[in-house]
Amino acid sequence: MPTQLEDLEEQLTHCRKCPRLVAWREEIARVKRRAYRDQDYWGRPVPGFGDPNARLMILGLAPGAHGSNRTGRMFTGDGSGDFLFPSLYRAGFASQPTATSRDDGLTLNDLFIAAVCRCVPPDNKPTREEVGNCLPWARQEMALLPDLQGIVVLGRIALDGLLRLPGFSELPKREIDFAHGAFYQPRQTLPWVLCSYHPSLQNTQTGRLTAEMFDQIWQQARLLLRKKE
Repeated sequence: MPTQLEDLEEQLTHCRKCPRLVAWREEIARVKRRAYRDQDYWGRPVPGFGDPNARLMILGLAPGAHGSNRTGRMFTGDGSGDFLFPSLYRAGFASQPTATSRDDGLTLNDLFIAAVCRCVPPDNKPTREEVGNCLPWARQEMALLPDLQGIVVLGRIALDGLLRLPGFSELPKREIDFAHGAFYQPRQTLPWVLCSYHPSLQNTQTGRLTAEMFDQIWQQARLLLRKKE
């Protein structure tokens, strides 16, 4: 029998609430990149995935045009994933350091990956309204992760999105600012928050985010997680 989380992710893949994003994701899937012209693109909203008993969640920005918009799985098949999954593997959160397709055998341990926007946006810039339309999916995923203790936000937009969710929206924004490695424990009833630069090629190829810096984030997250009672 499908779980509530599986049901939610299936519903998510049929969302057409944002006309601009629907048109863009489907145009990319139709035209394709030359290197992938023989592949069938996903071209739909990308669901979250991972361990339903996860204590840790990653909250990213949005699908990549020829990565998860092609493969149908977060951070799979693009440069961001090529940087993310080796680091998660080294920290024990991923079963392997590579992610190429939905059926490549990758599993996540104690980790669930989501995003504030589930359709690829033009220029990687969703509007505030589009993020608002999409945030209920992340809210519902969090509610269906009973052991959730912490959230690693990848980038400022992900943090801003998180701060629009119930509970987090009540926090004083002047006290929570984005910086790589910034840590916040809002209150006992909310998961703690750890900030990281996004592993985009723009950050990793320029050295703004190094493998050592990224590994430190996951090592810190590992130390912050309490044992399950």
